[in-house]
Amino acid sequence: MIPGYISFQAEIKNLKFETNDKHRYSKTAIITFDVARRSKPLVELLGYVDEEDIYQMIDRGEPIILDQCYIARFSLENYRATRKLDKKEVVKINGFVARESFFDSSQAFDFSYSIIENSNFDLTSSWFHRGALHFDSTLFKCGEVSFHDVKFPAYNFDFKNVVVTGGNVNFRNAIFGSGTKDFQYTEFGDGDVSFANTEFGEGDVSFINANFGAGETSFKVARFGAGKVDFHYAKFGKGLISFERTEFGDGRVDFRTVEFGTGKVNFNRSLFGDGEVSFEASEMESGKFSFKRADFGKGSVSFEEAIFRNIEVSFERTNFGQGNISFYKSVFKTLSFKFCHLDHYVDLRLFSCVEIDLSDTVVRDIIDLNPYEFDLVCNIINFAGMRLIGRLYLDWNRNFVRKIIVNQDSADQRTKAEQFRILKENFSSCGQYEDEDHAYVEFKRHEARAILHDSLERNRYNSLWSYPAYWFKQALFDKAGLYATSPVRVLGTMLTAFVIFSLVYILMILTTEADIVASVNDHLSVVSRSFYHSAITFFTIGYGDHFPYRGIRWVSSLEGFAGLFLMSYFTVAFVRKLLR
Repeated sequence: MIPGYISFQAEIKNLKFETNDKHRYSKTAIITFDVARRSKPLVELLGYVDEEDIYQMIDRGEPIILDQCYIARFSLENYRATRKLDKKEVVKINGFVARESFFDSSQAFDFSYSIIENSNFDLTSSWFHRGALHFDSTLFKCGEVSFHDVKFPAYNFDFKNVVVTGGNVNFRNAIFGSGTKDFQYTEFGDGDVSFANTEFGEGDVSFINANFGAGETSFKVARFGAGKVDFHYAKFGKGLISFERTEFGDGRVDFRTVEFGTGKVNFNRSLFGDGEVSFEASEMESGKFSFKRADFGKGSVSFEEAIFRNIEVSFERTNFGQGNISFYKSVFKTLSFKFCHLDHYVDLRLFSCVEIDLSDTVVRDIIDLNPYEFDLVCNIINFAGMRLIGRLYLDWNRNFVRKIIVNQDSADQRTKAEQFRILKENFSSCGQYEDEDHAYVEFKRHEARAILHDSLERNRYNSLWSYPAYWFKQALFDKAGLYATSPVRVLGTMLTAFVIFSLVYILMILTTEADIVASVNDHLSVVSRSFYHSAITFFTIGYGDHFPYRGIRWVSSLEGFAGLFLMSYFTVAFVRKLLR
């Protein structure tokens, strides 16, 4: 057909017309097209069949073949009126084929309440100049249902309540006008359904309660206009569901309570406009759900109360635009935001998720991981490589932060240490100082293990000094005071050291010539002298009324250093707590 025409005129001649496949018509339609920027019109010849001739084909049960034909009118509503049938009486059509044809009518082309059986329903490459299309409650018991490469006018397209029990449904490369496209309650059967590369125009598009069966469903590279796109309550089966590179326009995109079945769902590189996008309460039993490199606009994105219990969902490298993102009370197996820029509020207060991957993200706003009325059940959250400019809201105990990082089997000790460091800085900025201490301790522990591992990797003989150094630092910094985060732990260490040194003095006095000598007339027992001498040595008081003799001198020197160190350690830990 002639693209880009401004207007046309049709003239019917009593001349025979033969199509490319040798189908003959008794009349010829001469279509004269006025084309923009052309001085001369273009002419196309098509066959022509009267409306009544088509109705007689239906009466005789003949297949209706109208390839390369000019069709001025066709309406089953008119057919019923001329045959005095009830307005909703079912009409049987033995196939309908009108490829490369031109439709033009001031009335709607009406196929409603019909059964199209046996042969195909095929309008491939046809052009509708005027007239809405009505297929309400049509039953397709035929082979393929094809609207491939069809140009629809700017009128409503009514495909609701349709049932397809035969083959595939093909709208590939179709172009719709600005009217409403209604596919509500349509049963597409178990064949493949293709809207690939379809242009839906500016009107609303509704697939509410549509059932796509077990075949593959493709909206790949489809383009929606500014109207609302509504898949509310739709159901998909086992086949691949592809919205790859689909453009959704600026209207609301509604996938609420959709059942995605058990296939693979692909929204990779899809482009959403500035309208709200909702997958609220949607469900999927098994498979994968992917939004890799998708692009969202200014509207909010909602997966609230979605149930993807066994599903791996990936938003890797997705651009979430300027809207807020919510996964509140949803359930996932895995949820990946790897390499995403999260510039606005993200609600990750899920019911449960085995693993959340936030690695290599750039976070400029808030990520909320801390539900109030329920606990988030999550085994792993990966913060590796996160650039945290905003804040993470999570609680060390309620979110089991240590577990969600330690459980990362694929991460090495240094990677885990880095994640604890990120959380330590985050807790500090949020004023969660107790949680900051927990994160800092885990950071230092995993950092020490990473240093040990790196040393052993360089040379296995490094174990001769690496292990002793590691154990010494663990005892001195970790066990003694949790890296200066616990003054109480330091006090306990001080008391333990004091008692141990006192007992050593008692043992040495009883078994060796070493002794603690009094410079004054003071008759203290061995136990009293040992504990007293240990106290004035540990706290570096040194009254001079008792002094060590022989071997105890060396032990006393060691105790004096330990006391000085632990008192300094306590001061640091105490002041750190006090100043915060």
